[in-house]
Amino acid sequence: MFRIILTLLLLFSVSCSKNDIDRADNTPNKGEQNDNNGNNNNDDNTGGNENNPGDENDKPIEWGDERSYVFDLSSLPEVRMTISLDEWNRMLSEYDKDNNTKEYFHCDVDMKIKGESHIVTDAGVRLKGNTSRRRPEGGNGSHVKDNADWQHCHFQFNFRKYNKDEEHTIRGIRKMYLKWFKDDAAYCREIYCYDLFRRFGVWTAIENCYCRLWIHVEGDTKPAYYGIYEMNETVDDTYLKMRKDKFGSHKGNLWKCNWGASLNYDRDKNASMGESDGSYDPVYEVEEINSDLSVAKSQLLHFMKQLRDLKGQQLHDWLGQAIDINLLLRTYAVNVAVGMWDDYWNNTNNFYIYFNSTDPANYKFYLIPYDYDNTLGTSHNCGVQNDSGRHDALNWGNSDVSPLLAKILQFDDYKKIYIDALKELCSSNGHFYYTTSIARIKSWHSMISNYVDNDTDEDTKIKDRPAGWGNHSEYRLWESTDANTNWFRVRAASMPK
Repeated sequence: MFRIILTLLLLFSVSCSKNDIDRADNTPNKGEQNDNNGNNNNDDNTGGNENNPGDENDKPIEWGDERSYVFDLSSLPEVRMTISLDEWNRMLSEYDKDNNTKEYFHCDVDMKIKGESHIVTDAGVRLKGNTSRRRPEGGNGSHVKDNADWQHCHFQFNFRKYNKDEEHTIRGIRKMYLKWFKDDAAYCREIYCYDLFRRFGVWTAIENCYCRLWIHVEGDTKPAYYGIYEMNETVDDTYLKMRKDKFGSHKGNLWKCNWGASLNYDRDKNASMGESDGSYDPVYEVEEINSDLSVAKSQLLHFMKQLRDLKGQQLHDWLGQAIDINLLLRTYAVNVAVGMWDDYWNNTNNFYIYFNSTDPANYKFYLIPYDYDNTLGTSHNCGVQNDSGRHDALNWGNSDVSPLLAKILQFDDYKKIYIDALKELCSSNGHFYYTTSIARIKSWHSMISNYVDNDTDEDTKIKDRPAGWGNHSEYRLWESTDANTNWFRVRAASMPK
């Protein structure tokens, strides 16, 4: 009898422990509670900060191989979004009131990856883009049933916007950004650039791949096929958590740097720094901070001031301590090789920065590459440039305006890292070499070419042309291998010898 009673007690104890674990697994992370209107005040920011550090047991989702599973360039995920007529009309109405709206709308998402279906009910979707933002349905007013004028536009999904549980992720991924190939008839520029970053060991580059997109407004006879899209990882708290071992910490301060962000103390000491609310877009926009805003600002200004004030060996040593120099210069070697003129150095635009600490004077600084669609021969008269194919890689921008790279490259040992990286990229065995680059692009095209035609009647064919508004229409990626017109050959010939 005693053994029977003891066995029952042990079973009861195990059962109670399991229930406690189940309840803990289903408890939303701190920092994710909704406000009274059902909205997420911090847009699914699951991190804490020094004043509210969050639950020590709130461990980030460990992707392992999950990123490579979802963002796999050898596969072609199918994304089907279903949205009610009321929510679609609300999206159109919000856009008409403010075409920069950051409002989210309820939808369901069914994503098929390698034959496996991942369904997220009641996800959030919003419009994205800066100058490229568009109304997803042409005209004005409400949706036209079964006869809509569909228009390509960018979308962002937040799967956990309204429901904070693991069922509202796709293999642990909470958000993703779907971009149409605006001004890129070649359907490959940003795909190529991020792939090149990753091949070259630049682990700060986001994951991305191709996908196919359908949108079904409920009540329509059939969904609209939007065609081939680019599916991008977002740069946010989850991005940091997935790289925390490389950054050293995911509890630092992340800024999105908009046009005018020069990291030049004399220019930017009074620049706008803070959170964007839709009507206000600061130059240095808070993406994720784990300290008071005033402390985060002090840290950012400290970096700029050190960059300005330190000289000689003192500057050299501080740069080596405060920056992963090898990573930054390999990042910039790719940036310059692909002809990214709308960047930090030339146009004070399109990058993120991350400080891996909240200490105002003790941190590691990282520059995160971002927005690479205007590259690979889409050249423009901008900054100091008029031909991104032949411009000097050692003087890519105006260093009096944007001093960071010039400050680094004045030192011979750092300059050698940069030049060696450029040579490595462009060598006959390098990832940028024209024959291997053309082969990669053609392999992607063989996967997507049958699916490019779409219901928007826009961008229905793959063409080897740079953007029509560019200033060098002669550049080609694969149609020509001529030394004067093939982008990869022209760019490689312009590199330091």
